[in-house]
Amino acid sequence: MSLAVRHATREDAAEMAELINTIIAIGGTTAYEEPFDPASMDASYISLPELVSCFVAEAEGRIVGFQGLMRSFDPDDTLPDGWATIGTFARVGLTQRGVGGALFARTLRAAREAGITAIDATIRADNTGGLAFYARQGFVDYDRMVGVPLRNGAPVDRIRKRFDIR
Repeated sequence: MSLAVRHATREDAAEMAELINTIIAIGGTTAYEEPFDPASMDASYISLPELVSCFVAEAEGRIVGFQGLMRSFDPDDTLPDGWATIGTFARVGLTQRGVGGALFARTLRAAREAGITAIDATIRADNTGGLAFYARQGFVDYDRMVGVPLRNGAPVDRIRKRFDIR
């Protein structure tokens, strides 16, 4: 599969929302539980003031994945100065095809250009694919959030991984 990676635009929001909504509907591999519409996708990943970068990967004219990197803006989960948090999403059925790695190469370059010193990836403990992906990229465990409740009240741990930029 030949991939092209580029900056996400507002015109991509509907297709990005469709991609992540499929993942949300299946459950278990994202902390998101509420679906996105194009406006919320734009606000969360394309036009967010704290955004460092958001890239999409395309194959045959279709978005097959996206990755966002943003500075901390959650008052309940602050990160050290110079850190950013990352989210990576690949179209169902197209994981382990190089989509995430291609996106991360561009994201890492953007992080360096923005002066980011470390990247946080906070992943559900039951998301074995996500944990393995970030480990392959060089992320290491640094913390664990125990028993974070899902919308239905079920507790799920979150593993925090970090990538130090040198």
